[in-house]
Amino acid sequence: MSAFQSPKQTRAMQSAFSDSMSAPKTLRRKWEDMHETAQLIGTMAHLAHEDYTGPIAAFPNAIVLAGPLKQELAEHGLEDLDAIVQPGVTALLAIEARGQDTTAPALALWREYHAVRQSLMALCLPEDLQISA
Repeated sequence: MSAFQSPKQTRAMQSAFSDSMSAPKTLRRKWEDMHETAQLIGTMAHLAHEDYTGPIAAFPNAIVLAGPLKQELAEHGLEDLDAIVQPGVTALLAIEARGQDTTAPALALWREYHAVRQSLMALCLPEDLQISA
């Protein structure tokens, strides 16, 4: 995609792509699963629920449009994030099972998740993360 395209041209190009150009189901599923896990972490940190809408929901398709190199980076980033989050959630559940407060450690894990998610989303151009009607 050329840097000289307007956001309107970019959205028009996105609309023209067929379903075969949408995000692979494995990438989409991993992204959705990570969001669900993050909701659990957020609950344990006493944070408000974050809906799976807007740029967050648009990411799987937007990263495909960003090209194969960025898609590969995103896939590796998701694997790395999973390697951080899964042991963290296990530890949080153990803390909760002992009847201890999970707020501080869950908030620390949430911050790690959020930073990595923002980095992954930064691989896409802002206009690619817009949901077109």
